[in-house]
Amino acid sequence: MKLSHILLATSLLASSQWSVAAALISAKEAALPPAAGALATRGISRGPGIKLASPEADTPVASPFDFKVNFEPRGDAKIDPSSVKVVYMKSPFVDLTPRLKSAISANGIDFAKADVPPGTHTIRVTVKDSEGRETNSVLNLVVNK
Repeated sequence: MKLSHILLATSLLASSQWSVAAALISAKEAALPPAAGALATRGISRGPGIKLASPEADTPVASPFDFKVNFEPRGDAKIDPSSVKVVYMKSPFVDLTPRLKSAISANGIDFAKADVPPGTHTIRVTVKDSEGRETNSVLNLVVNK
């Protein structure tokens, strides 16, 4: 009987150390119609840079995956983490910011084990710097079935 207790405790301890995937986009949200209109962003900007670090843009990836975005300040300005907005470009727009709140810093977004349904997903990231300059960037995530 004691051996079974030890095995149970060991398996519970091992399973609690595994990372659990967290939903970034739900299947219900992915089924919404795409946002209408052009998703253009401005060209040259003095605002902060936004770069998708993981997964690689427009490259198919399996879910769950690490969702990482880097922010690059310009000049002496600092990134304002409280200004970051992340929107799933569906109709109506889906604000993903609350789900990512703990993963947002002045350096960017580092959200481990993002669970996203299969398909192509368009996300707009907006960030401001300490000088009030704003940058928007549209990112495409392609998730395999």
